[in-house]
Amino acid sequence: MAPPTNDLSRLQFFVRMISRGNTLVLHANSQDTVKSIHKRIRSITGIPVIEQRLIYRGKELRWKQTLADCSIQNDAGLQLVGRMRSTGHPQAWQLINDMVSVICRLCKEDMTRDSKDVKSRLTEFLMMTPRSHSKAAAGHLQIFMSSCAPAALVMLYISPIKGNKECADESIRHFINSSQNVLPKNIHSQCAPIVLEFCKLLGRTAPDDPLYSLCRSSLGSMVEYIDIGRGSKNGACNKALIAVQEIFPFVSELATRLSYDLGSGMELSMSGEPLLTDIQDFTAFLLPLRTAIIEQVGLGGLISIPFHEGGHNLPCYGEEIKFLHGIFTDLMVKMDQCLIKMEGGLTVKEKGEGAQNHHLGWPQYLTILKELNSISKIYQGAEEQFWTILRFRKVSLCYLIIRYAKRSDDHMWILKHKDVTDFESRRHLAMMMLPEVKDEYEELHEMLIDRSQLLAESFEYIAHADPEVLSSGLFMEFQNEEATGPGVLREWFFLVCQAIFNPQNALFVACPNDRRRFFPNPASKVDPSHLEYFSFSGRVIALALMHKVQVGIVFDRVFFLQLAGQYVSLEDIRDADPFLYNSCKQILEMDAEVVDSDALGLKFVREVEDLGSMKIVELCHGGKGISVNSRNREEYVDLLIQHRFVTSITEQVTHFAQGFAAILCKPRLQQFFFQSLELEDLDWMLHGSEKAISVEDWKAHTEYNGYKETDPQIYWFWKIVGEMSAEQRKVLLFFWTSVKYLPEEGFGGLASRLYIYRTTEFFDRLPSSRTCFYRLCFPPYPSKDVMQDRLRIITQEHVGCSFASKVDPLHLEYFSFSGRVIALALMHKVQVGIVFDRVFFLQLAGQYVSLEDIRDADPFLYNSCKQILEMDAEVVDSDALGLTFVREVENLGSMKIVELCPGGKGISVNSRNREEYADLLIQHRFVTSITE
Repeated sequence: MAPPTNDLSRLQFFVRMISRGNTLVLHANSQDTVKSIHKRIRSITGIPVIEQRLIYRGKELRWKQTLADCSIQNDAGLQLVGRMRSTGHPQAWQLINDMVSVICRLCKEDMTRDSKDVKSRLTEFLMMTPRSHSKAAAGHLQIFMSSCAPAALVMLYISPIKGNKECADESIRHFINSSQNVLPKNIHSQCAPIVLEFCKLLGRTAPDDPLYSLCRSSLGSMVEYIDIGRGSKNGACNKALIAVQEIFPFVSELATRLSYDLGSGMELSMSGEPLLTDIQDFTAFLLPLRTAIIEQVGLGGLISIPFHEGGHNLPCYGEEIKFLHGIFTDLMVKMDQCLIKMEGGLTVKEKGEGAQNHHLGWPQYLTILKELNSISKIYQGAEEQFWTILRFRKVSLCYLIIRYAKRSDDHMWILKHKDVTDFESRRHLAMMMLPEVKDEYEELHEMLIDRSQLLAESFEYIAHADPEVLSSGLFMEFQNEEATGPGVLREWFFLVCQAIFNPQNALFVACPNDRRRFFPNPASKVDPSHLEYFSFSGRVIALALMHKVQVGIVFDRVFFLQLAGQYVSLEDIRDADPFLYNSCKQILEMDAEVVDSDALGLKFVREVEDLGSMKIVELCHGGKGISVNSRNREEYVDLLIQHRFVTSITEQVTHFAQGFAAILCKPRLQQFFFQSLELEDLDWMLHGSEKAISVEDWKAHTEYNGYKETDPQIYWFWKIVGEMSAEQRKVLLFFWTSVKYLPEEGFGGLASRLYIYRTTEFFDRLPSSRTCFYRLCFPPYPSKDVMQDRLRIITQEHVGCSFASKVDPLHLEYFSFSGRVIALALMHKVQVGIVFDRVFFLQLAGQYVSLEDIRDADPFLYNSCKQILEMDAEVVDSDALGLTFVREVENLGSMKIVELCPGGKGISVNSRNREEYADLLIQHRFVTSITE
C-alpha cells in the first residue's frame, strides 16, 4: 500500500493573467518547481514557457525554485506577465519589467510610496523611444505590449486599494499625452495598438469612465494616419497596426449612444460636451471603416439592398456592411424626427408665440448629417433617400447652416446639392470660402488713390500686392481728401468696379439685352497688359464680396459658367448675344431640306476681328471645306458657341479666375465657389437688390441722435424722401452710406443701422455725412421747404455720387488743345504714330457717316446692322428681334434709354423702316454723341 499523501503539501493557488484579464486556478505540491507550473500554464494557454514570468509579492519566481521556496501558500495570488526577451532594447525591457513588478506590489498591499515609481519608470521608457527610426521605435514600443504593461496599469486602475486608481489614471493619461505631444508624428501612430489595448481593457471594466473616453478619443485621432488591416474572420491583422474588425466595435458603440441621445431629444446632455465627443469619435472611427468597405466594393460601386442571405458576398466585411446599414437607417430616422421637432420650434419663434429654445444638440446636427451622407454613398438607394429627407427638411437645414456652419468645417457635401438650400444659406457657405474681414488696423493694406487716376493707381496697389496682405484688410484714402474708413472703402469698391466694367476700357462687354451683365471682351488684347488687368479684376471682385459691398454689376451666364468650369450651351448665350442666339435657333429649327440645299452657304468657319481687321477662323480642322447640313448643324452651332464664348476668351477667364482664387482661403476652391451658387445668388451678392428702396424699411432701420422721431424736422425729412424719385433715393443713400445698392434683404442686410444726427450749424449749411458710420448730419432747418431745397442739392447725381468726377469738366478744352497739337505736328512734318478712324476723319471733313464707314470703329455694331438689313423681311416683321427706335447709353456710371427719334420707344423696327433705324443708330453712336 502506498504511504498516505501529506495534505499539507497540496496547494491551491490563483494565477492572474494580466494580458488576458482572466485567472487560472491551479493545484500543485509545495515541492513542485516553478518551471513545472510554467509548463502547466503552457498546456492550458499555449503561451511558450520562455515568454512567461510569474510574479508573487512583487518578485519574479525563478524556474529552479520550489513553491515552498517561494513561500506560496493556499489561495495565494500570482501574476503572469511576459518575459524579457533577447532584444536590442534590454534597458527598456528592464524598465517595464520593474514597472510591472511595482504595480503587482501595489495591487497586493498598500505601498503608496511606490506609486511614484510607476510614472517615473513610464516617463523614462517614453524618453528612450527612438525618434529618428520608425522601425526601432516600433520595436521599443512593442516591449510595452509584450510585458503586459497596459493590462497591469488597468489592473491598478480598478484596484480597490486607496491611491492605486489615481496612480494608474495619472500614468495612463501621461502615456496618452506624451504619445501625442512628445513623440514625433511618425512615431505617434506606432502607439495606436497600445491605446487600442487600453480601450479594450477599460471598455470591459469601465465603459462610462472618463479615462476610457480619453483613450477612445486618442485612438480615434490616430486611426486616420495608420494602416488599417483587412483582418480575417478570426480578427488577425494583415501586416497592419490595427484591423478593421477592431475598429468596428467603436463605431457600433458610438452609434448606439448617438441614437439614444437623438431619440431622447439630446436632453440628457446638459453641457453639450459628451455629445460633441461622441460625434467626433464616431467621425474618426467611421472614416477607416468606410474606406475599407469602399476598397472592397470598388470605387463607385454600390452595395445592393436588401442583402443576400448570409450577408454581403465580400471577404471579412459581411457583418460590418450589414450592421453599418442598420446604423445609417436608425440614425437617419432619428435625425428626421429631430429636424421636424426643430422646424416646429423655428415656426413658433417666427410667429412670435414664444422664445426660441436653442437646443444644446443643434450645433452637432450638421456633423451627424455629414457622416450619414458619407455612409449613404456606399449603399444602393441610400443617397437618394438621404437627400429626399433633407429636401423635406429644408427650413431646418438652412437654419443650421446659417447659425452653426463654421469656416473650419467641410461644407462640400452640402454645396453640391443646391436644391436643399436657399440663397441665404448658399451665400453663407460661399462667404466662408473667403477670408474674414479683420479690424486690426495695423495690418491693413493702405491705399492712397488719385480720383483722376482711379483705375491705374488701383491696379498698382492691388495687382502686385501679396494676397495674404490684401486678405488682412484694406485702408482706403482718396488723395487730397480727409475722409477715411469703411465708407470710403465702400465708395472705392463701387467706383473701381464701375471703371473695370466700363466697356470703354475694353476689358468687358455688356450684354445687349441687359447692360448690367458683363463678360470678357475677346478684343481686350488691344491692351498689352489686359491679362494682368483681368487678374486684378478677379482680385477686386473677390475683395468686394469679402467686404460685402454691392457694386452694381453682374456677370453674364457665359462668364459665370466658365468660372464654374461648366459647359456653355445655346440657351446660355441668350443675353450675351441675342442675335447669334436667334440665328442658331433658326438654323436648328429650319427645315432639313433648306439646310441641305446649302441655301445658307455656311461653312465650319467664323469671321473674327483681330486688331482692326477681319479674319476667317476654322471651327474645326478643314472647316473651310465643310458645309453645314441637317446632319452636322448641331455640331456647327456648338462649335460656333464654344469659339465665340469660350475659346476666344479662355485666357481672360483664366486670369480672372486666378486673381479671384488668390483671395480665397483655399485657392483650389475657385471653381467650386461658383459651382456652389446659382447665377441669381451671385447677382444679389454683387449687384444687390433690384427692388425699389422702401422708405418704410429705411425708416425702421434709422435711429436719431439729438432729434426725436416726433420732431418736425424728422417728419419733414421722411415726407421729402417719400416724394423723391427712385434715382434720387439711391443718390441720397450713397451720399449717406457710400452704399449704392442695398443687399437683397434691404436695410436689414447692412452691417449697421443708419443714424440721423442733429448739428448746431447754421440753416444755410447743406447736410453732411459720415459714411463710415452710416451717419447723416443736418441742422434743425426752420421749414420743410428749406430742408427740401438742401436735400435737392445733395441728391443731384454729380453731388451725391463721387463717380461723376471721372468726367473731366475740362474735357472740351483738352479737345481744342488736341486739335492744336495735331495741326502743329503736321506743320512740322512730324510723324506721331497715330491715325484717325474714318468716322472721325469724315466728321472733320463735314461729310456723312455711313454703315460701311463704321466697320473698324465698331465691328460688332457693323455686323449687327448688316444682319438686320440682310435678314428675311418676314423675320424682321415678326418682331422676333424685339427692336425699337431707342439706344441704351452710359451716363455717369448708369445706363439710360435714349430715343433715336421722337416717340422712338413706341416704334418697332420692321422691314420698311430698318434702313432708317440703322442710319439713326449710326448717327447717334458716332455723330451726335461726339459732336461737341
